Amino acid sequence: MTNRKKLIIDTDCGSDDAMAIAMALRDPRYEILCFTIVAGNVDARQAASNTLATIERAGSYEPPVYIGAERMLLKELAFAYETHGMDGMGDLGIRPERLSPAKGHGVLKLLEILRESQEGEIDLITLGPLTNLALAIRLEPETVRRAGRIVMMGSAGMGGGNVTATAEFNIWQDGEAAKIVLESGLQNMMLVGWDACLGDCMLNEREIGRLRDSGDLGRFTVDINRALMELNRQRFGEDCLDMADPAAMAAALCPECVREVGEYYCEVDTSCGPGYGTVLVDRYGFSGKAPNVSVCSGLWPQRYKDYIFQTLGSCEKR
Repeated sequence: MTNRKKLIIDTDCGSDDAMAIAMALRDPRYEILCFTIVAGNVDARQAASNTLATIERAGSYEPPVYIGAERMLLKELAFAYETHGMDGMGDLGIRPERLSPAKGHGVLKLLEILRESQEGEIDLITLGPLTNLALAIRLEPETVRRAGRIVMMGSAGMGGGNVTATAEFNIWQDGEAAKIVLESGLQNMMLVGWDACLGDCMLNEREIGRLRDSGDLGRFTVDINRALMELNRQRFGEDCLDMADPAAMAAALCPECVREVGEYYCEVDTSCGPGYGTVLVDRYGFSGKAPNVSVCSGLWPQRYKDYIFQTLGSCEKR
């Protein structure tokens, strides 16, 4: 595994995180050094359990899982039970059979691994609120600068929000943490917006069936998303899955999937009003400030879906 690109994945593991995690574990080009856990979709302990259960079912290798921030910096947690179920995994009673969390705090372990790495050797991928990353930046900003790319599932991209009119859940859950990250001066950061997984990038009923029929792992990744499927019947009027974290994972690990990306100056609204948690994207340079992050707002639908099918076990020929 020494020739693989090294990754650390930070997650608040709910059902779409689990699909993204399985994709990364099954891509032979990458080596996940560890997972760090943050509260978000569910509490941190449940997110760790969900991550461990996913690792067991992926059937590849078993990186350690470290629990990090169990609370947001300032804001009270608002779990996404309506989207992922009370346990984050569709309430199917899924638990790890063998694995358990590793000893040590996720933020400190992330810093320890980066401290001992070569500059740019390790990429970071975040699938949940940015609390762990913000804490790491506050503790040791120069250590975090050793990371290569930092790809974050967060923001509404160029579209509307999924938790308020303008805010996406991960940023809204801890807007103060997101503000710290975007104002950190770190290089090579990319936000993958919620809009990147919408439209033709949503898995339709046929594609969901194909994935579920592809084998045990495909069935697992579909079944745990049953709460999201039910929610989407109400939102979109049909059986479909908008898979935000898999979209971010594809953008990070399979760059040829990226269709729309640009560099912008972005800031996070942390006011007490209805805009809290919104990432304001200065598309036309009104601020006069240099870009501080890339924003991916669209994927090539078929390339993205092919990557999902390839990593999760479906090899159907079109």
